Amino acid sequence: MRDVAIVSFAQSKHTRAVEDLNEVEMLMPVTRAALDQVGLEIGDIGFTCSGSTDYLAGNAFSFVSTLDGVGPWPPIQESHVEMDGAWALYEAWVKIQTGAIDTAFVYSYSKASSGDLPKVLSRQLDPYTVGPLWLDAISLAALAASAALDAGVVTREAMAEVAARSRRDALANNDHAQLRFDHPAESIMAEADFVGALRRSDCPPISDGAAAIVLAAGDRARELSDHPVWITGIDHRVDPMALGVRDLTDVPSARLAAAKAGVADAPVDAWELHAPFTHDELLLRRALSVPDDAVVNRSGGALSANPMLTAGLIRLGEAAGQIAGGHAHRMVAHATQGPALQQNLVAVLEGDRS
Repeated sequence: MRDVAIVSFAQSKHTRAVEDLNEVEMLMPVTRAALDQVGLEIGDIGFTCSGSTDYLAGNAFSFVSTLDGVGPWPPIQESHVEMDGAWALYEAWVKIQTGAIDTAFVYSYSKASSGDLPKVLSRQLDPYTVGPLWLDAISLAALAASAALDAGVVTREAMAEVAARSRRDALANNDHAQLRFDHPAESIMAEADFVGALRRSDCPPISDGAAAIVLAAGDRARELSDHPVWITGIDHRVDPMALGVRDLTDVPSARLAAAKAGVADAPVDAWELHAPFTHDELLLRRALSVPDDAVVNRSGGALSANPMLTAGLIRLGEAAGQIAGGHAHRMVAHATQGPALQQNLVAVLEGDRS
């Protein structure tokens, strides 16, 4: 296997609605920042892969137009996944493993403010048995939260602690986050229920934003960065689509992906978990055997900024930044896709071993 590293990461400042820019204009500064960090132009990159969804744009093949935000000239090798950008990074990592290229540019973006995001996400459900019920994304999350509460796997107190800690950590550590404040867990416990067992603070914000990562292999990574962050393990797995055949209180696909990625091979200093809802983090911690005293989502996580199909890629970028900044040596980054933590990607990141 070829050694592959994250050598740069850039993201926008995430907000509830970017009203004065389109997707291309929102993406261009992020693209420029990621390339400038390593002194490259898009023509120097061997492969480009993006993650986004046509549902948000309301146009088929909408990702083609956003290539203008990357710079498609001179002609580039380009691909796209209708998934979170973390899966675009996985495709780029595989491409590098073939030996055909030494560098890759990965980006994702979202303008979720332009539509009804919960209903848009409902369109990924089974079109025969679940879709006609018009369950939205928050209702589906509430089903999982209620199941976990009924089973005694999570508590409302623990969910409130996750909400409070996430926004407090964003205030301390993340200038790009949308929700940055210090509200005690006690005030969250006093909130009225919003949907089912979920309070508003248990839910993520709707965010507009973009992110980009540059990958490089071996010696090329060391040429481009003084602090390359190596992807020493990566895997993704998916649980059944049918909600009725899944145990919504468990996340076996995350557990299997973590095992295949080698999470347990050495101590983990910190974790970046893509947990849009508070109970998601608690379920993931249980599935991944995260210690109670572990550092989780120092960035504030998706509860502080949740640009659709971008928040997972940001978890990898945030982890790489923390390692490059000396806050950790070995971290686990996680991304999720689909309703109720259906599909999960786990990556192990480590600082330079030389």
